[in-house]
Amino acid sequence: MRKIGKWVLRILIVFVLAAVVVGLWQREQITRLLAVNSLFSPEKIVHNFSNMDAAFLNTPVSRGNGPTAELPYGDDADLPDSVDPWIDARSVTALVVLKDGAIVHESYYKGTNPDDRRISWSVAKSYLSALFGVLVAEGAIASIDDPVVKYAEALKGGAYDGASIRNVLNMSSGVTFDEDYLDPKSDINRMGRVLALGKSMDGFAAELQETFTTAGAEWKYVSIDTHVLSMVVRGATGRPIAELLSEKIIAPMGVEQSPYYLTDGYGTAFVLGGLNLITRDYARMGQTFLQMGNYNGVQIVPEQWVMESTVPSAPTADGAIGYGYQWWIPQGAPEGEFLARGIYGQYVYVNRPRGVVIATNAADRKFREDGVADQNIAIFREIANNL
Repeated sequence: MRKIGKWVLRILIVFVLAAVVVGLWQREQITRLLAVNSLFSPEKIVHNFSNMDAAFLNTPVSRGNGPTAELPYGDDADLPDSVDPWIDARSVTALVVLKDGAIVHESYYKGTNPDDRRISWSVAKSYLSALFGVLVAEGAIASIDDPVVKYAEALKGGAYDGASIRNVLNMSSGVTFDEDYLDPKSDINRMGRVLALGKSMDGFAAELQETFTTAGAEWKYVSIDTHVLSMVVRGATGRPIAELLSEKIIAPMGVEQSPYYLTDGYGTAFVLGGLNLITRDYARMGQTFLQMGNYNGVQIVPEQWVMESTVPSAPTADGAIGYGYQWWIPQGAPEGEFLARGIYGQYVYVNRPRGVVIATNAADRKFREDGVADQNIAIFREIANNL
């Protein structure tokens, strides 16, 4: 009987320990899910956007051991009178303006500070594009006209089977993906729950089966396309994105602080919107592209890729904003005017003819309203033309 009693006791201990472990695991999942549900609430959004690592799985992107590249300060610029009301209306939290490579304006709002590593949202897509250009030039990826399944075999038989890398870079994959942030059942929100619950982003992409048109026939903004590009990169190199971005882009750029990516439960970087940097380092990226991929005395991104990725090559509708390889090109833009942008008011605006870069972060809960994006571009152009 004593032996049976000891055996039962051991079983109970195992079950108790298992319950504790499961409880802790579920608590972490529940915490992240609650964070997703309150991420954009009015009372939390500003704090959340500067502290994403407090609520979500993440991985560092090392800046390396090199010195910080100089980003000098020039004479303070007198910004147009329209800027102050725009800052208030658009809930801007940071604004950094460069002219000829020097900071001529830098300001922070809503209790934030220069050292906050702010969420990029879709500005991160342009960083992955830059990395892609390096890897193509190095030969790790033979051609952007290769099918994505050549490098990402998990996508065979799914919605992306038949799309080329170029199609996906251009957001013309033809894959059906609902990007309605207001619909809790939309694909973009389902994807957010995948991230919060520590599931697999690769698995989510591989499960997509539907297309709405032939690949390359029509442009439609599909955020999961950018994750597919990361699957191509990882398949081609056998290395994680955070490591590659550090080595190829971030360390050579000499940024001030090591960024970080949000990740899924498998440590896979959330490349379509999970990069976090300080605003001055976003401006460094813009300056790199203004200087045709050269920064800190190094040709970081091939000049040819900079040229190709920032012109409107995607099959967008007539009269609509243009799109390149994960970069936006405004209507009526002269050669060398383009931008990266993310939801809630994140921008890196480049105006090469004027020698101007503008990096801005915001917590603009009205970013979806008609005319807001056009208003933002108009303000950037006004600032650039005033310098």
